[in-house]
Amino acid sequence: MTYARNSITAGFLGIAMLWGAINSLAQGSPALTLTQAVSLAVANSRDLALARVRYTIAKNQARVSRTPFLPNLDAGSTLARSSGYPVTINAQPPSLLQANYSEAILDEPLRNQFRAQLEHAKSLEIEVTRARDDVIVRTVTSYLELAKARHALDLLHDESASAQRIVQYMRERAAAGMDYSIEVTRSELTQAKIEQQVVQLGGQIQILTDELHKLTGLPPERLETISTERLPEIDQPTADHVQDAVESSPILREMGFERSARQAALKGARRGYWPSVDLIAQYNLFAKFNNYQQFFTTFQRNSAAIGVLIRVPVFSPKTSANVALARSQLSEADLTLANLRDNEEIATKQSTINAADLNAKLTVARLELKLAQEYFALVQSRFDQGQATLKDLEQARLDEGQKSLAFLDSDFAFQQGELALMQMTGRLSQVFK
Repeated sequence: MTYARNSITAGFLGIAMLWGAINSLAQGSPALTLTQAVSLAVANSRDLALARVRYTIAKNQARVSRTPFLPNLDAGSTLARSSGYPVTINAQPPSLLQANYSEAILDEPLRNQFRAQLEHAKSLEIEVTRARDDVIVRTVTSYLELAKARHALDLLHDESASAQRIVQYMRERAAAGMDYSIEVTRSELTQAKIEQQVVQLGGQIQILTDELHKLTGLPPERLETISTERLPEIDQPTADHVQDAVESSPILREMGFERSARQAALKGARRGYWPSVDLIAQYNLFAKFNNYQQFFTTFQRNSAAIGVLIRVPVFSPKTSANVALARSQLSEADLTLANLRDNEEIATKQSTINAADLNAKLTVARLELKLAQEYFALVQSRFDQGQATLKDLEQARLDEGQKSLAFLDSDFAFQQGELALMQMTGRLSQVFK
């Protein structure tokens, strides 16, 4: 009786606290925690590094578009030997030294192109967040599934031992003529099915270990011991807060910035009909050997000019074409954003419902496990009193093991649902900082 009660207590508490327990040290290395695995995967991810590089490229492209509005100064020379009239070289008079200054004052198409690229860069910044979330989801899923698979394998080894004792018991009874041989075959089939699960889980553990190795960069032997833990608790969004959760969705925020970029592009295209104004200045140092003094009444070696360059578009088919293109691109962004918002709202509500359903299933699985453990205690007590056979005891143990496996599956499915909800509502960065 004491053994049965201790077995039930230890078994149920071990399952119920599976994700929060910490394994003992293995081979002198501390157990890898979920937080450590996520941190390593984020630091090791090439996909995340690529997303960051693309964001940096977008920011640099925006910087390039801004340069015309900053002071631009260059110096050089159009040094040449003149024979006769000093003709221009590349539209510039021959000179020993030439300095040019330019700065755009009014150029709305170019300014809005810069603004559009800034908004595009912001959308790629959200893409960095999405890439990070993808890495976190893959790592957490692999980690939790590996912990579940290893725990399930331990349970199956116990089941296999019980199934083997049942097979041996039935063979002895069949040999003594107390049972039919079909009962032996039935018990052997049960054992074979358990062994099949053991083989399948062994392969699954190998694949998950390799995947976690690639994600974290840790050697496989370092992953032999992981500290299983549950996901942090999160508040489920209520019906009143679903809209807030939708608006915080990374994919909607990214598309919102993309729409702003196209809106800025349309604004710039429309202002292509406006005049543009540049501040310009130029200095030239002329040489006497270019014969300037022979063709001009007054020759002065130092020459400087400062003024504005005004361009007024009179007839520009390209401008109207740019406006039409930008308008159609903005319409596409509006429709895409509206569709995404509807889809995200439905998906968020569905994820919330799924999470509640998975939580209910987890409760059922927990109670079924408790019932199986209590039944095993009852059979153990009857066995100790000689009122139950060894087959009854081991079968009860098998049933308890199967309910334990079902509880592990339900708990893993529930945490997957919570993980998906975290990703959809943009809360992964709050949980895994």
